[in-house]
Amino acid sequence: MLQKKVRVLVVDDSALVRQILTQGLAADPAIEVVGSAADPYQARDKIIQLQPDVLTLDVEMPRMDGVEFLRRLMPQHPMPVVMVSSLTQKGKQITIDALEAGAVDFVAKPTSDVARGLQAMMLELRVKVKIASTANVSHWKAQRTAAAAPPRPALASPAALAESTDKVIAIGASTGGTEAIKKVITRFPATSPGVVIVQHMPAGFTKMFAERLNQLCPMEVKEAASGDRIMPGRILVAPGEKQMRVIRSGGFYQVTCEPGEKVSGHCPSVDVMMHSVAKHVGANAVAAMLTGMGADGADGMAAMRQAGARCIAQDEASCVVFGMPKVAFERGGAEKLVPIDDIAPTLLRLLSEKRA
Repeated sequence: MLQKKVRVLVVDDSALVRQILTQGLAADPAIEVVGSAADPYQARDKIIQLQPDVLTLDVEMPRMDGVEFLRRLMPQHPMPVVMVSSLTQKGKQITIDALEAGAVDFVAKPTSDVARGLQAMMLELRVKVKIASTANVSHWKAQRTAAAAPPRPALASPAALAESTDKVIAIGASTGGTEAIKKVITRFPATSPGVVIVQHMPAGFTKMFAERLNQLCPMEVKEAASGDRIMPGRILVAPGEKQMRVIRSGGFYQVTCEPGEKVSGHCPSVDVMMHSVAKHVGANAVAAMLTGMGADGADGMAAMRQAGARCIAQDEASCVVFGMPKVAFERGGAEKLVPIDDIAPTLLRLLSEKRA
């Protein structure tokens, strides 16, 4: 039986880019480009007409930018979207905005050595389009009503947490993780123990991501640098293209962030971070594995569990891609699967139980 092809609609204001993306995607026998559009207005009509499985979307376009289009599209007609963005300062900000607005993932357009960069970009895009086709974006249907509701207040901090100086919360995520991470950490009170996060992202984007989260969270959020202390009220995001490890220094924990080989296919790698937490923090840690493709972090989380840490993973219904949480659960790292809205209170409860 032949496998059903992934039907893709390409949206970009450049005719040349539309041609390049169409040809590059069509080179994969598992992908069929069913059409293209020069702007969001054309795209809207073609989505209804062609019913594609995945949209590739430029972010800077005339008439309506890609982010605004996403904000209008996702509540009305949720579908997997992969952004195709240029690596400019402005592009980084827009990319973070688009991920918040509902994009599943993004691919950066090459800015130097275009010939070689284009080949690498198309390889990455073909992979991400196929991953995106499996993404669960149905939760965006509820965004219209949710947008009208006031934000939920941060959880009251258990008294035991306020003075915690010896606990670490470790979080790993990939595809769909930017929104999942935001949902979790915005619910941590300002006095929560220190948090370390690995989200699969290239260099540059992690800093912008951390800065955006810092505007939204009661805790301080920053891109991690070697020597940063893990302390109550602070969240450290692993920098792109560096492996982040947690170490003990006297009576407190800190991180090292160094360039390194990919581990489990990634740099930064959740496995690297969680193995270091298992080794140096042990039972003083809790962890959550959020939405993402693949198995990065599964072995590291299993090591944390063996070292006495309490670990959970996001459930399938609330995941964009139920890959990393599924494998973490199957390999015994995550002790249970939890809906995204319950991740933060569950982690805080596990920490307070450990102090009981």
